[in-house]
Amino acid sequence: MKKSFNLKNYLFPIMLLGGIIIGSILGIILGEKATILAPVGDIFLNLLFTIVVPMVFVSISSAVGNMVNMKRLGKILGNLILVFVVTGAIAGILVITVVNIFPPAAGSAINFVAAEIKETASIGELVVGSLTVDDFSGLLSKKNMLPIIVFSILFGFCVSACGGEESGIGKLLNNLNDVIMKMVDVIMLYAPIGLGAYFANLVGKFGPSLIGDYGRTMLIYYPMCILYFFLAFPLYAYFAGGKEGVRRMFKNIANPAITAFATQSSVATLPINLEACDKMGVPKDIREIVLPMGATMHMDGSVLSSIIKISFLFGIFNREFTGIGTYAMAMLVAVLSAFVLSGAPGGGLVGEMLIVSLFGFPLEAFPIIATIGFLVDPAATCLNASGDAIASMMVTRLVEGKDWLVSK
Repeated sequence: MKKSFNLKNYLFPIMLLGGIIIGSILGIILGEKATILAPVGDIFLNLLFTIVVPMVFVSISSAVGNMVNMKRLGKILGNLILVFVVTGAIAGILVITVVNIFPPAAGSAINFVAAEIKETASIGELVVGSLTVDDFSGLLSKKNMLPIIVFSILFGFCVSACGGEESGIGKLLNNLNDVIMKMVDVIMLYAPIGLGAYFANLVGKFGPSLIGDYGRTMLIYYPMCILYFFLAFPLYAYFAGGKEGVRRMFKNIANPAITAFATQSSVATLPINLEACDKMGVPKDIREIVLPMGATMHMDGSVLSSIIKISFLFGIFNREFTGIGTYAMAMLVAVLSAFVLSGAPGGGLVGEMLIVSLFGFPLEAFPIIATIGFLVDPAATCLNASGDAIASMMVTRLVEGKDWLVSK
């Protein structure tokens, strides 16, 4: 196997990054006038969003439906949960350490603005609302990703029980899966232009918000994300596949990372992630189960940002962010917040409501962390989506053994 550097492997990521850089420059130059480019970027984002729901249903249903041995499905799901929890805990420990060394609220002088937020739902209501919908039409919306995943797993199980991939519906699902992934390839041809226009609009509209009282938070959060990406991810990849696992990670992670950073949506990045994991050598059934579930349940970047927000509020309201109990509660709230996050941009509002409610902060705290949420969302989503790809490699290692890359 030839392992020398090949520029062609990185040509498309370079085009994506170039589009974002050019878009950012246009946003700085044009300012709010850059909103004229918003429709160009929204078209790309909408194309990705419209393909996500059928892609998640078809990919998961076909992956589960093709399984003859249901023990493998149980093994995949069990190891998936283990990987999600362990990597989330590592992210939480890292950010708690960092915020104790560099408090994000130091030197801030934020003026409180009265805000009105909805009453936070109970834990039971959140679980029911996260996993199910009360009408089939709800399964057609990208806002209900976990219910779609639950339905798809059940549907795939029934397909397997009724003939599997050799049945008529099994063959149809597999053919549909090929068609959908070909559509993704076509949509991605528009990506450099679409992402550039989308980012130009973001920078032009919100650029001034990047400075001021939130600047210190940004200076803490973004380097921490870079550290996590270039330190934790290679370690995870090394666990998954040794040196070859690390090589494949760096070779294929750019497309999903850049797309996630620009779109601020793990769901929109899902099609690109599936292609990246295919190139990494992750088996079809594993990537088509781990990635859709990871897009709504595995959010290391959101765990980092949630604890940053909590620490920031503790500083603003002159409360000590110390003690095992406080740290444990922050970890619990961060993981819970990440779990209920929507895959759409700006979907952290529910998690931010949880933070305000469960820690007993006044209503004025909500717009503060909502602002922080917007500022850190690009990097958080980048880690979330990239982490899903790495998690699929780790799950493969646990399901198929340490030599899973040898024959690929």
